[in-house]
Amino acid sequence: MFAGITTGARRQTRPAGPETTAARPPLVRELLLVTALFLVYKFGRQLANGHEARAFENADRVWSWERALHLPGEGAVQHLLLHGDTLVKAANTFYATVHFPATVAFLVYLYLRRPGHYLWSRRVLAGLTAAALVLHITVPLAPPRMLTTAGLVDTAQVYGPSVYASTPDTDTMANQFAAMPSLHFGWALMVAIGMIMATRSRWRWLWLLHPLLTLLVVVGTANHYWLDAIVATALLGTVLYFVPAPKRPTQLPAASKRAVRRPSVPQNAPGTTPQSHPAPVPQQAPVPSAVSARTPAPQLSEAVR
Repeated sequence: MFAGITTGARRQTRPAGPETTAARPPLVRELLLVTALFLVYKFGRQLANGHEARAFENADRVWSWERALHLPGEGAVQHLLLHGDTLVKAANTFYATVHFPATVAFLVYLYLRRPGHYLWSRRVLAGLTAAALVLHITVPLAPPRMLTTAGLVDTAQVYGPSVYASTPDTDTMANQFAAMPSLHFGWALMVAIGMIMATRSRWRWLWLLHPLLTLLVVVGTANHYWLDAIVATALLGTVLYFVPAPKRPTQLPAASKRAVRRPSVPQNAPGTTPQSHPAPVPQQAPVPSAVSARTPAPQLSEAVR
């Protein structure tokens, strides 16, 4: 009996939000959809190849705009990484291995635990990636590691590991002139926002460390400009504005929690001592008062007579 009551109480503490009421989409369909989106993005980036001259012209403009806006130089962050081989290799490894697996793990977690937030996050990521692809095709941009004016070190080529070929024209796996916006940062920021929205832990704001660390890595390894991250943030904010977010899971009110924690025990339940209740007191007929029981006094005139 108590086990059943305890189980019922635990069930009541789970919030009835979109993460529990939303239907989980079919797994096979989602796998095919996400794979198709990734392939479209992967091959779409290749359309920007062959525009090296435009890419370097745009890089010079971006570098000049950053100096005009008094943004901190990318070299300041890279100087911190170059204090030791271990640190710079760790940054290169982070850049090469964390970006895609972290986003996949984020989507898998939401699919299994928060279906409503999964659908929302998948739509936002798809919208952000599509918008980024348009810019990658129309605005080819050489990264700062290729810009002579910047004077930065290509840390991946010097210290390793690297995900890019040594020369862009021989790279058949990636488009090295698709620097703006930085999807490394854009996806990392969406992962943090999605986890903050989908969880209730008081420590959930620590997820913001993920995009912060990603930003320092992509800038310090000279793969992206500060403006690449700023443009990614603006695109993400635009997509979030047009894609309605589900409600965050909320806790039960305090009164409901007290009611759940102290369930009422049925009377005469097994293992309990029957409670004795006092017998009801029978109602007695009203006793006539002394005044009303007396015989009415004779009138004064009758007594005189």
